[in-house]
Amino acid sequence: MITETGPRATPADDTAAGTPRTRRRLPRWAVPAAVLVALATLPFSTVTVPGLFEGALNSPATLHLIAFCLVFGGLATSYDLLYGRVGLLSFGHALYFACGAYTAALLMRVLELPLPAAALLSVLAGTLLSLLLGAVALRVNGIALAMVTLAFAQAGSILVSRDPGRLTGGEEGLSLNTAVVPDAFVGVMNTANLYWVAVAYAAFATAAVWWLSSSPVGRVWQGIRANEQRVAVLGVNPYPYKLAAFTVGGGLASLGGVVYLLVTGGVTPTITTAEFTLTLLVMVALGGAGSRWGALLGAGLYTYAEHRLRQVGGDSFAGLPEWIAAPLSQPLFILGTLFVLMVFFFPGGLVALPGRIRSALRDRRTARE
Repeated sequence: MITETGPRATPADDTAAGTPRTRRRLPRWAVPAAVLVALATLPFSTVTVPGLFEGALNSPATLHLIAFCLVFGGLATSYDLLYGRVGLLSFGHALYFACGAYTAALLMRVLELPLPAAALLSVLAGTLLSLLLGAVALRVNGIALAMVTLAFAQAGSILVSRDPGRLTGGEEGLSLNTAVVPDAFVGVMNTANLYWVAVAYAAFATAAVWWLSSSPVGRVWQGIRANEQRVAVLGVNPYPYKLAAFTVGGGLASLGGVVYLLVTGGVTPTITTAEFTLTLLVMVALGGAGSRWGALLGAGLYTYAEHRLRQVGGDSFAGLPEWIAAPLSQPLFILGTLFVLMVFFFPGGLVALPGRIRSALRDRRTARE
């Protein structure tokens, strides 16, 4: 019988001998859970971040800004369901967002419905609107789809701005009827509660899109985005799957409209325009279309940058020549320039940056060897 007399091999010996060391990976839910916990506990933090936020992290101004970023992050995620997951270019997504906000404001203002009932009916109205408009618009594809949804968006924007029946408030918009809203969501002292509502909305929208994208329906969406004709040849009708994405995206957007109304305390026609949907497209492309965190990250960064640039104003460029100071004093000019540079040099968006950096470092090490 042969016995082992030599020393046992250790993991370090295996690594030295060329055997790859097994890495223990974290569960898929670990990172999202950590991010959610960090966001949820932010109102309890007194940490200050000079240069990024004016006050402490738990100050009303900082929480309101982050809540604003989260609302648009959830909205951009709902748009990414159409554009990034299914490949549908729609310019009418803002219409469902506005439908949720305006319907909730009117129900609480005119009928004096309580917040839960108004929110539920508003989401149902936005979902039904996206279902009806999607049933018509999805009869065409590509640029034709973009033009049809653009027409719907323009019609909705004009309707809200003209204020038929003196319901929408015209250019001034509508304010939130705080009399039917719980006291916990009214006033500067309750900014933390509104912030938690924004966190819940962003988390729900992100989780819903993740879950649907990994389901059998999501795999059909991936096939439609890659090659819709091939999906049809395989015997699957793409139309109901596209309509499902259109409807779910519209429902999530209308829910975001209700949260937006609570956070801002009012609603104006600026959220009804096709330009607003174009802003969502920029957010999604900036973060990375079709990725897990891209839309949320891109929307948060875009919203924060726009807010900070508006705070800076034109006084910071007063010493420059007029032909330079004039465009630099416009936040949209700076954001547009940064977006063009981002798309040109990093076409995969912000979420692709770590992978590109790792690839560059790996290539450099390979070249040295």
